[in-house]
Amino acid sequence: MELIGRRRELAAIEGLLDRSSRGSGAVLVVVGPRGSGKTALADAAIAAARSRGLPVTRTATGAAGPRLVVLDGIRAPIDHPDQLAADGAAVLITATDATEPHFRLAPLTKTELGRLLTGRPSAVVQAVWLVTGGLPGPALDLAATVGDDEDAIVTLALNTLPRLEFLVPDVALIRLLESAAAQSRPAGVRARLLIRLARELLYDPSAARRRRELVAEAVRLARGAGDAGTLAEVLDGRLHALWDPAAARDRLASASEIVELARQAGDTSAELRGLFWRFTALVELGDLEAAEAVLTTYARTAELAGDAQAAVVVLSRQAELALVRGRFDLAAALTAEVATAGRRAGLADTVRLTASLTGRLAMLRGEADQHIAPLQDLARRLPGQFFEATAARVMAEAGRNDEALLELDRLLPAVLAGIGPRWLGAVADLAFVAARSGDPASAQHLYDALTPYQGRLVVWGGANTIAGPVDEYLGRLAGRLGRSEQALAHLNQAVILEERLGALPWLATTLAIRDQPGDQERSRSIAARLGLAAVAAGDEWRLLREGTEWRLEAGAETVRLRDVRGLHYLRTLLMSPGQEIAASDLIAGGSGLRVPPGEPVLDAAGRRAYQRRLATLEEQLDAADRAGDVTRAQTLAQERTALVTELRTQSGTGVRSRRQSSEGERARVNATRALSTVLRRLETTAPLVAVHLRASLRTGSYFRYHPAPGGPRHWRV
Repeated sequence: MELIGRRRELAAIEGLLDRSSRGSGAVLVVVGPRGSGKTALADAAIAAARSRGLPVTRTATGAAGPRLVVLDGIRAPIDHPDQLAADGAAVLITATDATEPHFRLAPLTKTELGRLLTGRPSAVVQAVWLVTGGLPGPALDLAATVGDDEDAIVTLALNTLPRLEFLVPDVALIRLLESAAAQSRPAGVRARLLIRLARELLYDPSAARRRRELVAEAVRLARGAGDAGTLAEVLDGRLHALWDPAAARDRLASASEIVELARQAGDTSAELRGLFWRFTALVELGDLEAAEAVLTTYARTAELAGDAQAAVVVLSRQAELALVRGRFDLAAALTAEVATAGRRAGLADTVRLTASLTGRLAMLRGEADQHIAPLQDLARRLPGQFFEATAARVMAEAGRNDEALLELDRLLPAVLAGIGPRWLGAVADLAFVAARSGDPASAQHLYDALTPYQGRLVVWGGANTIAGPVDEYLGRLAGRLGRSEQALAHLNQAVILEERLGALPWLATTLAIRDQPGDQERSRSIAARLGLAAVAAGDEWRLLREGTEWRLEAGAETVRLRDVRGLHYLRTLLMSPGQEIAASDLIAGGSGLRVPPGEPVLDAAGRRAYQRRLATLEEQLDAADRAGDVTRAQTLAQERTALVTELRTQSGTGVRSRRQSSEGERARVNATRALSTVLRRLETTAPLVAVHLRASLRTGSYFRYHPAPGGPRHWRV
């Protein structure tokens, strides 16, 4: 191979040999990927050494003195290369990686590759350069297999596999497709080029409109071409390029058409793609029995076609379904098979498939923390694919709530505006975080986003991850928003689906959340038999209203409390950990409703009248609390809330004053006193809870629950 584009390296080799000829050795390390020309460079060095009369060896042992030692393509560093140089040898080392290379072989430019492929049309040179990334070895090999006409370019554009991993746009391939599509083509060929281009643009967030336009034209051309194989290929590409989470039934219908068309055309690869779409859509719709039957058909079709990669995909989905049903030993064994078979078949996504499966199994067994860093690494390498959302969920699972909430705040706008095969899973992951300790506004946004998908399962991409019923997440969010009846309805639907599917790990979790009579015992029983990381004492504490009483559960401490105002204030604070709530908002039953005091609109007499009535209400509320008169206390609290609201309406707005208003001071005192009453009661009935709350509650003009060590991972309130 002519050494084009390697002038600097050749000059360095000449200098290396000159020094050795004079008895002064040296070491030169050249690094580059496979096909970059390392071996050709070594051959050129050998020819140059022999022209000088220098002996050549390919081992680090042998006679001393001036000579060329070529260590080509070594995989591990050799010991003491400098010692060889000290003996007068010119040492040339080539490797795919090294810590201190003298040269890293860069790909050839398009102009340099054109010199190497003398006589080829510029369009063919451009296509070969894009496909191979300018690496001379692969470029020469590819050029030897293609012609010099336009058909060669189309063939490359339609058959070249992406050089990058799944979810990463291959810019070179996109440019090749654009170049091929820019020329006049027959309808069927153009349809195939356009649909492939649309698929490759899936992960370009700025290309949504362009994808739709490309898909529309491709489908129109394919239907007009009258070729079953082309139409099957285009419909498959359409499902990829316009991945709409809401379109599961459309995917199911399109999958059936793809399979039928593929069988007409005798295209087994297209038939496999159609079968896989059918499998995925059935999983999304919660029909796992039918999905497994389709997966079996897919496996047998792949076996007949000798498709080893499809067989690996089958193993990975079988492992995922085993996880869904709680067959953890089977899932672990299948995951090991995926790793081995995937490497053997050359499946590029093998590492990610096995990492996803092992990570899910670890989380089910309570070993989530170790998987945060790998997810964050994926998020850095694949921006815009919402791996941060999954990391946030794992943080919450591991008890790192503050970090999870920060991620929720960072990610929510982007996820809500997103789309694609990972979108629904990302929304569900953030819903998990928001339902634990997020602010009500975030919970509401996520509830609205998930509502259209109730009755379905949360599925990532091609069902490589199945994350439970959408209704379970809706139930969590509704509970967070204080809508107990709505939450119960969603959780009931989730339980029905989980029982039908035999999805025992999900069922154990949903029963624990639903918390109806008998649910906790059944949840603990399932978790114990499966070896699940059940919610253990100290992980979750509960403060739940039950008629005229409250039930507090905190590990070994369980107590029933008479309804008093302080428990309502405490519940509001626990619902929003880390969030400051104005004292006046707290006693009015709100959170985060701060209306800064402005210039008074009421006259002095009117304000004094409000103050007198509020003071009277506070005294009457205290008396009702002492007497245990819940009905009277509720009536007085409603009147007080109405008065506070009216007072705000009449008080105008303005910048926050540094002076403490009399209303604000009264609210601070009353809220502090009501909370202190609750804490004093807990000191005798639930001392561990009392210690935690005293360390965690911040009082003053603004109140806040900032969880101190020793408390739960999260509260259910």
